[in-house]
Amino acid sequence: MADTIRVDEAVEFAENPEPRCPCVLLLDTSKSMRGEAINALNQGLLAFHDDLVKDPLAARRVEVATISFGGDVKVIHDFLPVDAFTPPTLKAGGLTPMGTGILTSLDLLESRKSVYKAHGVPYYRPWIFMITDGKPKGEPDGTIENAIRRLHEAEGGKRVAFFSVAVKGAYIEKLREISVRPPVYLEGLNFVELFVWLSRSTQQVVHSQVPLPPPSPEV
Repeated sequence: MADTIRVDEAVEFAENPEPRCPCVLLLDTSKSMRGEAINALNQGLLAFHDDLVKDPLAARRVEVATISFGGDVKVIHDFLPVDAFTPPTLKAGGLTPMGTGILTSLDLLESRKSVYKAHGVPYYRPWIFMITDGKPKGEPDGTIENAIRRLHEAEGGKRVAFFSVAVKGAYIEKLREISVRPPVYLEGLNFVELFVWLSRSTQQVVHSQVPLPPPSPEV
């Protein structure tokens, strides 16, 4: 199976040798997001895809992974190029294992960077984009503290850029502790505008910045 995966990756990067911009969508799907909030979030994901796929260069460079945290943490899909990314239809339920979601996101990024290294593919600074309306709940003690420590280490080493968006009801003080950047407060449920902004921001990155070389074995 491992050999097959390596062959598939080799074909993928041979067909598209562009540098990559990995972006993790880390999405709160806990029970407090039921109703209008989860519906608006699903509409925002559609807008993100539709706007990003219009840019041919971004479509070849941006890779999207989606992780949800609501009851359990689920990797809905690993990194995919934009043209292969089908926005999921999310459902809400359960508690808010935010720390576990952050740790899973960091692990997924490290795994993807190892793939880039193996194939000599340069990449832009990865993004994690978290949306939540609550606070960490429903995970082992110390999980969120471990997530904060790892996230701040990664930010300090410029290995990731983490953004948090607070939906009404979010625990702002905890988000300020988690992220080195101030959290963005979403007015109402305008997820479409938010995700269009994210799409345009990633397009600017892949058009203007110089990508990082493949990570060294120490990274």
